[in-house]
Amino acid sequence: MDAIWLRSYPPEVDPTPAIPDGSVPALIRECCSQFAAEEAYWSMGRSVTFAETWTLAQRVARWLVAQGLRPGERVAIMLPNVLAFPVLTYGTLIAGGVVVNVNPMYTPRELTHQLNDAGVRVLFVWEPARPSVEKALPDLDVESLVSVAPQSLLGAVACSALDQRWTSFEAVLVAGGEGVEIPPLPPDPSRPVMLQYTGGTTGVSKGAILTERNVRAALAQQMAWTAPFMAKRCGPHRRVLAMPLYHIAALMAGMYRALVDGSASILIADPRNLDGLIDVLASQRFTVMGGINTLYNALVNHPRIHEVDFSQCAFSAAGATATQQVVADRWQAISGMSILEGYGMTETCCYISQQALDGRPFDGTVGLPLPLTELSIRDADDRELGPGEQGEVCIRGPQVMAGYWNRVDETALVMTQDGYLRTGDIGSVDASGYLKLSERKKDMILVSGFNVFPTEIEGVLIGHPGILEAAVIAVADEHSGQAPVAYVVRRDPLLGEAQVQAWCEQYLTGYKRPRRIEFRDALPKSPVGKVLRRVLRDESAPGS
Repeated sequence: MDAIWLRSYPPEVDPTPAIPDGSVPALIRECCSQFAAEEAYWSMGRSVTFAETWTLAQRVARWLVAQGLRPGERVAIMLPNVLAFPVLTYGTLIAGGVVVNVNPMYTPRELTHQLNDAGVRVLFVWEPARPSVEKALPDLDVESLVSVAPQSLLGAVACSALDQRWTSFEAVLVAGGEGVEIPPLPPDPSRPVMLQYTGGTTGVSKGAILTERNVRAALAQQMAWTAPFMAKRCGPHRRVLAMPLYHIAALMAGMYRALVDGSASILIADPRNLDGLIDVLASQRFTVMGGINTLYNALVNHPRIHEVDFSQCAFSAAGATATQQVVADRWQAISGMSILEGYGMTETCCYISQQALDGRPFDGTVGLPLPLTELSIRDADDRELGPGEQGEVCIRGPQVMAGYWNRVDETALVMTQDGYLRTGDIGSVDASGYLKLSERKKDMILVSGFNVFPTEIEGVLIGHPGILEAAVIAVADEHSGQAPVAYVVRRDPLLGEAQVQAWCEQYLTGYKRPRRIEFRDALPKSPVGKVLRRVLRDESAPGS
């Protein structure tokens, strides 16, 4: 497409930023030194500075080296957003380890798959998640287990009794105080720093290999895109990190992004506790808000949202899944801010595209490809399509992963011969270069030869004042091949199917209307908040 999006770049943005040399551990050291006295992380009423974070991370690194950890070996971190998370992440990297982020709510089966697939040697575990780990232990090859209590780094710590297989995070910090030399790591752009596992929303979770260059490039791209605007607004910045840090969006667009400009991060351990989240938002000064459609939807419908003062908040960003227009409109009315939607993947170290921070209103697109990012829209025969034509979104750039861990065949399936990553998303680019996503390829519904996008139907449904959430899937139909079915969570308990169908008739042509409406108390979601259509499909399958 001849990079038509570059014509729409704000003049402040450098389209070809340099990717700095040096390792990620060196970047951490430099930033913690440059911003030493500044607040780095806030959690549960306590803050730590960048200098304190660096000191604690070095203790973790010394302990890991003392355990015999060799460069390239994997260390798993199974925590929510608490002060220990960045300390353990940075400590692992300083020691030369490869970080494997793990959802602390995983079941024993899910844990066994990820930890064994990654070949994890050391596992740091959130204390409340220990029972799941204990159940999985007979099937795990992990050598060292460390329990991290909820009050770690906050003062008094109360750990449950630990047997000889376990040690505590506090013991790690004490043992890592002195006496162990951390071997220096020469820069190597191809060295893995993370095995970041995909969400598994459409299949088996796979570990994306993210390298030194991937991380450095992703941060350089984001700095070029956002820094010129961030500097103009409400500094020093404090980011609300409500999405879990074990997810690539919060990790890169939140924790690492704040590291490189010395911003503070407000860590939200449990965003599902909406009352607790409102308490934090109402009591803390914040200038940047990050979230996902389901979180923003829950907040705009919370009876206490008007207690929050948004006057110092410069930007609200969203990603991970499509933001619905009605949610964006309600958020704008309450907060006074547009939602800046972005698009990324685990396989691209988060960043692909984003709305510019120049005041453009929410328009349903995911913005422009970021600097150094090449985008190609392709048909089923791998032919490139022009502006306005829908096809699979393909990406090439320095942020694209090195491949899937131990899955050469799976890697080959998602890479084109000319080095583009097949994202699995259907979208188009308009004449100005703005990317609009339609659907995941696997979620499209084919009705009598017509493509129907669940996201469009869901957007219509949630616009009904009596509907809180909605999800649409395909079911087999003897006449049309497939037909859409809608699962709806009611805001109005008296809402009936006839009323929902009448609403759809106003806004959807016949073949797009749901064949039936099923009411649910809740929709299945991933830990990040994505609605899991896969689960609904499994439930509706014949014989299930």
